[in-house]
Order: sequence, then structure tokens, then C-alpha cells
Amino acid sequence: MKQPGLLGPAFRMALLAGVFLAACGDDGEEGGRREFVYPDPDWAVEAPEGHHLDSGLLQGVADLAASEASSCLVITRHGVIVGEWYWNGWSEATEQNVYSVTKSFTSALVGIAQDRGELDILEPASQYIAEWIGTASEEVTVRNLISNDSGRHWDLITDYVRLFVLADDMTAFAIGLGQQYDPGEVWKYNNSAIQALERVLNVATGRDVADYAAEHLFEPLGMASTYGRDRAGNPVTFANLSASCRDLARFGYLYLRRGHWSGGRQIIPEEWVEESTQPSTPLNSAYGYMWWLNRNGRWVAPSAPDHEEGYGRPLANLPVDVFRASGAFNQIIFVDPTTDIVFTRIGGVTSLLDTASSGLVEALAEGIRSARLD
Repeated sequence: MKQPGLLGPAFRMALLAGVFLAACGDDGEEGGRREFVYPDPDWAVEAPEGHHLDSGLLQGVADLAASEASSCLVITRHGVIVGEWYWNGWSEATEQNVYSVTKSFTSALVGIAQDRGELDILEPASQYIAEWIGTASEEVTVRNLISNDSGRHWDLITDYVRLFVLADDMTAFAIGLGQQYDPGEVWKYNNSAIQALERVLNVATGRDVADYAAEHLFEPLGMASTYGRDRAGNPVTFANLSASCRDLARFGYLYLRRGHWSGGRQIIPEEWVEESTQPSTPLNSAYGYMWWLNRNGRWVAPSAPDHEEGYGRPLANLPVDVFRASGAFNQIIFVDPTTDIVFTRIGGVTSLLDTASSGLVEALAEGIRSARLD
């Protein structure tokens, strides 16, 4: 006799999930849970064909990266490096400022701190920033800051010259700016608002943000990366992280594995990874908690002198589930869950007018996906 519900929606979803997991790697299962390969202590390097990728086509992707002032390109699949190239005297250990890729790391720190009970993103940031009490910024939440809909003051010169170039104490400068809009009303890619998170994290955890990152994120992942500091000694939470292509790939792979790491460790809460990689505000379908998304809807991108807008998917030829950490001059961590691929790129640009373009990122991602043999 047929059991009711045996072939119902729940069963079919479980079956599909099992098929997906079976396609994600070559390891077996242990205790009923998938055991993935991790770069612990170091990355395994294997031939692309062993992971259903065409090495010749990947070389074409690398040639494109080289022609666009790249210093490194690392491609991983199933938790191993399947392609790795260096130019301009770089090696696997060479690090560089990865600019706004830093924001995605800061997002992870906020998630870790919330999981440890040290803060709640729904709380007003004024609980940690005393200067905002009694002002128009008193009700700005931590979530507003990480979603870039805080309404804190933004203009191009303030954000990229007065803050980034001229301010000795970036945290004090950022906190001292006024409230331009009500929270939740306007989306702006606001470096100053993100720098205010340095105070939030410092007060909430009682720790220097760079030291907190080293203990709870970099060291568990085996990363040599470090937060940069302003001239007053504050860690810079919106930019200036120093990292290598391999270390960026570790972080991207952590998010691909939903915060899990080797030895059964949960570095970032799975729920935080999920929340971070879906739209955090209806004002911008392309932005989560300081991660860039490819969801359908109204999207807004950072650009100068204004914020470029559109409707649909920002990377029109790529699936909706890809996400990325992105920094000026096309620093990139690109995560493609469907194909189990992460790639990273560090370098410069061929034109200073192309500091925020997503064209190279999209071309690299399309080229890597096209190299699949499965």
C-alpha cells in the first residue's frame, strides 16, 4: 500500500538536495552529513579536468585577467584550487589593499558578534555610539548601517576625499557627520556609515576590531590577512584590508559552505550567511549585508559621481544565486553556489575611469562557467 506523502513535495525536495550534495564534491559522507574538502592547513591544487573544467578555456580566462592589469587570479572548485596565475612579480603570499572587499569581512564580524550575544543588529547603533543619543541619528540601527540605508550623510567628496584621504581619525569623522535622510528611506553606498561600525564593534565586544577579526575569523581560517588602520590607529572597517588571492578564496569558500569549516567548526552562523546573501532592503535588490547580489529587482550600484541604477539582474548573463565581495579597481571574491566555484582577483585597472565597473567581473565569471564540462 502506498504510504501517504511518500512522493510529496517534502520528499522531492529532500531527494533534490541529496542529488545536489552528491554533485558538490568527491568526498564521502560521515555521520549522515556531507564531508567537504577544506584548505586546512593549505589549499590542494588539482588539475581542472578532475573537476570537470577545461584547462584550455580557463587559460583563456587567465589571459583576459592578465590583459586587464590583474596581479593574481585564483579559481577553486569543490574546495581545491583548479587554476592559479600571478603577474607583476606576485606570488601566492603577496598581499594588497582590497578596498571595499573589506566590508564583507566586517559584515562577518557583525554576524559573529551577534551570535556571541555581544550585539543585536536590530538595536539602535546609539547604544554603542554615545554621540548619536538625542540626535536625528539616535534610531539608526546596526542593521541600517550594514544595509546602507542608514540615511547618514553622504556625498562624493565627503566619502572619498574628506573621509578616505584627509581624515586622521576616520571613526570620529564618520560619527560626527549628520543625518541626511530618515533611516530606511534612501540607499547610499556610504563608507562613512560603515566606518561607524568600528565604534559599534569595539564597544559591543570590548575588543580592538582587528584583534577580534584575527581571533574569530582570520586565525580559524588560516588567513594571514590584516585590517588596515587610520592615522589615529583605528581599524578601517570599510576598506584597507590587506589580503592575498588565496586568502580571499578561503573567505569566499567559507560563505560557499554556509559558514562551516573543517573539523565541524561553525565560524559564522549559517543563518547569518543566509541573511547576508539575500536583499537586506527593498531599496536595492543587489545588496545584502555588505555583499553584492544578483537578484532580480531594482538595483543600485556605487559609482561616481552618482549611484547607477537599473532593473533586473546587475549581471544579466549570470544566475540569481551568485554573490560577491567587491572593491575598487575590481578586487573580487566571486561565489557561485550552483557550480561550487569560488574565484578571486586582485589587481588594478587599465583606465582610472573603470574603478567600479562590473564588466571584468562578469566576463571572468562567464568565462569560468563556460569552461565547465559537466
